[in-house]
Amino acid sequence: MSAALSSGGRLVGLRSSGSVLIIPGNIRNAVNESVTAARRGFVELQRVDQGRVDRFFEYFADLVDDDASFAPVLQANAEDVAMARSRGRSTGRLVISEKMRRDMSAGLRMWAGLGFSRLGLSSSLDHIGWTVESWRAPLGVVAFVFEGRPNVFADATGVLKSGNSVVFRIGSDALRTARAIRDHALFPALDRAGLPREAVNLIDSAEHSAGWALFDDSRLSLAVARGSGAAVSQLGEIARQAGTPVSLHGTGGAWMIVGSNLPGPRLTSAIVHSLDRKVCNTLNTLVVLDVNRTKSLEAVAHALGDLARARGGKVIVHAAKDADGPFWSQAELDVQFESIDPGEEWEWDETPEVTVMCARSLEEAVDKFNRHSPRFVLSVLSDDADEVTWAWENSESPFFGDGFTRWVDGQFALSRPELGLANWQSGRLLGRGGVLSGDGVHTMRLRVRQADPDLHR
Repeated sequence: MSAALSSGGRLVGLRSSGSVLIIPGNIRNAVNESVTAARRGFVELQRVDQGRVDRFFEYFADLVDDDASFAPVLQANAEDVAMARSRGRSTGRLVISEKMRRDMSAGLRMWAGLGFSRLGLSSSLDHIGWTVESWRAPLGVVAFVFEGRPNVFADATGVLKSGNSVVFRIGSDALRTARAIRDHALFPALDRAGLPREAVNLIDSAEHSAGWALFDDSRLSLAVARGSGAAVSQLGEIARQAGTPVSLHGTGGAWMIVGSNLPGPRLTSAIVHSLDRKVCNTLNTLVVLDVNRTKSLEAVAHALGDLARARGGKVIVHAAKDADGPFWSQAELDVQFESIDPGEEWEWDETPEVTVMCARSLEEAVDKFNRHSPRFVLSVLSDDADEVTWAWENSESPFFGDGFTRWVDGQFALSRPELGLANWQSGRLLGRGGVLSGDGVHTMRLRVRQADPDLHR
């Protein structure tokens, strides 16, 4: 500890647990330099024509699409994936597939095409002899701590659209890939567009303490933590103690309630399309009602069996003991009857996992969601519209639907690449939805235009 502190390190105490985090001096100094650079980049961005920002996104997307330019990125990604697998790490979200690459490019082009700029008139109020205008304006330096996913560059750079600079750390599993994207796509695009390189700053460190140091910096205007679990909560606490507003993803995992009026084939489709891959909005917990338990469980088992056969593998079902029945006998289903923790989020790569449990009524099912879930995504499938409406009005879900759960995505649902999703695990959000996008990262300024020179109070 003394060695870490003697070189400019810092101790950060957490009020919630009383634990103390050690930030070594070399890490703190490197992060300090990155934030300082981001502050310079922010100032320079205010002097840049908006057209250059839009062209940057187009140039960046062109380089992602170009096979020759992107080849070093794919090579670095292959090395990251091999290293992660050798350590027994999940690689489902680490591999740059063709779809991920297309989505990265599409997200960047979407930023270019969005019709807003860093300064925008929001509203105006006319008085006799004077007018008050409300303007949207850039916020400042935005910090991200991302999980180990290479496609987050499109998300991080999105804040440039609204005139902000960015500094971010990416999970160690994807660090080689991140460096390659920076060197072979990001920097060339910034240079060609005439934007300052310091507008986008990657913290080149695999140490967790780099994330702590970043969120401990009081010069940030917003701190965004992606991922889930205790690490995200810890980062949020560090930022709040530094006086920085935060947007936290929190725990993921979607819930689905099957209503008393079974929707038939629609239920099968919703289940299958909610378990296509493991991300935060993947179906995690499914609840059926006692009133039609057997019929609902038969439909659920049939849907999960279809999914397993389509994938050429199995589906693991964590079933409550009162969800037993002959419908689970399909060879493709690995059913484990056990004591259920309804809030446990399953992490999987190739073999889907889902919890199946029962409730005496819709009211109890929604209560289970409100008490045990991360208060994130809830889908209620029923041909009884009153049931769906009741659940909508009484659930603590920022994202509510009546079909598949994987619609929760800024780019897919709102045609805006998301900077982060937020659940209601720590309470409802003040004045905004659960999707944080680039056009939402701003402050408001008031401007007066005084026509009457004798205006007074």
